[in-house]
Amino acid sequence: MQEEIINDSINGKDVLALLPTGGGKSICFQIPGIAREGLTLVISPLISLMQDQVNNLEQRGFRAKAITSGMNHRQIDLILDNARFGGIDFLYTSPERIQSKLFIERYKSMPISLIVVDEAHCISEWGHDFRPSFLKIKKLREFKKNTPLIALTATATEKVKKDIINYLELVEVKIHEASFYRKNLSYEVYFTKSKKQRIIEYLSLQKNHCGIIYCLTRKRVKELAKELIALNIPCQVYHGGMEKEERKKAMDSWKKKKDSLMIATNAFGMGIDKPDVRYVIHHQFPASLEAFFQEAGRAGRDEKEARAISFIEDNDFKELEKQTQDRFPEIDYIKSIYSALCNHLKIAISSGKDEFYPIDLIHFSKTFNLDLLPVYHGLKILEKNGTIHINENGNQRTAIKWIVKSVDLYNFQLNNSILSPLITHLLRNYENSFDEYISLNEVRIMKELNIPQKKLTQHLKEIEKYGIAEISWRTKLPVITFLEARKTDDAFSIKKSAYHDLKERSFQKINAVKKFLETKACRSNQLLEYFHQNQKETCGKCDYCASTRKNSIKKLKKELMHFLNQPRNLVEIMTFFKIEEEQTKDILQSLLIEERLEFSKKNKCYQLIS
Repeated sequence: MQEEIINDSINGKDVLALLPTGGGKSICFQIPGIAREGLTLVISPLISLMQDQVNNLEQRGFRAKAITSGMNHRQIDLILDNARFGGIDFLYTSPERIQSKLFIERYKSMPISLIVVDEAHCISEWGHDFRPSFLKIKKLREFKKNTPLIALTATATEKVKKDIINYLELVEVKIHEASFYRKNLSYEVYFTKSKKQRIIEYLSLQKNHCGIIYCLTRKRVKELAKELIALNIPCQVYHGGMEKEERKKAMDSWKKKKDSLMIATNAFGMGIDKPDVRYVIHHQFPASLEAFFQEAGRAGRDEKEARAISFIEDNDFKELEKQTQDRFPEIDYIKSIYSALCNHLKIAISSGKDEFYPIDLIHFSKTFNLDLLPVYHGLKILEKNGTIHINENGNQRTAIKWIVKSVDLYNFQLNNSILSPLITHLLRNYENSFDEYISLNEVRIMKELNIPQKKLTQHLKEIEKYGIAEISWRTKLPVITFLEARKTDDAFSIKKSAYHDLKERSFQKINAVKKFLETKACRSNQLLEYFHQNQKETCGKCDYCASTRKNSIKKLKKELMHFLNQPRNLVEIMTFFKIEEEQTKDILQSLLIEERLEFSKKNKCYQLIS
């Protein structure tokens, strides 16, 4: 549907585009952005994806910038000025950033030709990642009433679609909804006493294939990876707690190999364009079918056969319920976190709006004698409340901008021989550093100048001290931005929509997960029904369809006899036919009694009697 979406957007129509994961959403607004000229404003909650798209556009000769958490006032000011005076083709920013007075004032005089809202489901309280800041986006249209808007998402129920249209005030909107049916993808759910053993058995048959295993927590990712490596099963690890360079290295290694395996949390998601993923395994099932559909959809993008397999143990659903309950600490506890946070960061009453602070959450929790996990969940509720925004990725590089004229900088070099090599390197390798903040590759600088980190930091501080450059220092900590001024403890409150309503919907979503896992029906059709799409015929591929296919036991036996044209073990048979262990053993036992098969104890395989 890309062509239809692009044409409507180029022609100035408001557009709502629903394309499943891997459906190529970015090109649907990048081409109209280029064709309509002027400035394309892209509002996205995904900072890492923003930077990736900025880099890709710049490599193709387009002028693109992103405003992200952690940038200081001066950095943002320069980017907004460039946008206002036609120096940028694509401006990426978060929904939180567009609320500031600075942004609004500059926005009024920007030559905006297209507004893009990515991950538009975040605007709905019924979406699986509600962000209250999305509700403010419609204010932008008050100043640019004739500017078209394109909203994009990979997953949306009927309620979410209606919310997107209403809250963004889309006019005569053109809706393009691709079918969520994936004919090449098999959704399979297997209940087991040992998911670890079943995963190991499955991986033993996938040595030439690429896959992903999703876990809900960083801890479980690390544990599973350690267990697999101990069994000589190579794998990469990816989670939000890793440094940016570590994540990039893991991603690059996984992408290059045809038989690579990634163990990851849901942080491993955006920007994955590897087409030959043959399987996605859920070691732990996510808390919503929207999240499951997105993660499972990363398999088989080359349209060849692929599998999305979930292994479920008896206590998994209780664990999922507990994790969901833990996401909602008591309201009084959340208020105490807010008060402690403001005190810790020394924010006075009625101040702090639009200010950002790196924060060490472990140190903060210990300082106020609070448990780390409830603190984290409490901060996420404050984010849903529209009080703060959290950039968990941190990993902001040191950035520099010269604030003197080139001739003055040259004269400074002549009189400061110690700093001269560093200044020369920066001038040669970082263009536009007189006009805007430029992020530094400190590893490269240290290598080329043959100096240690301590010496580089010392030299940069000297440059800053002499007032020839402004420096925004790097941080690996999460960054919290306050979206509103600090309130007194009595005046501060948690909105019903950010807590009670959200909690109720979260449990509705995990009940939908439970229904999906336990209902004996075609998995593909269940997903289509959840997203209110027309059901097709049964997929014929999922675990349910495989177990109830038209094949009678007699026909299944015949197929099995054909499959055993060479010796096969129990796992190979179960995996190929997508049937549970008990049923497989019953059929094999029947064939053994009929003396049509024999079992080799030596290699633990079933084979035809010769």
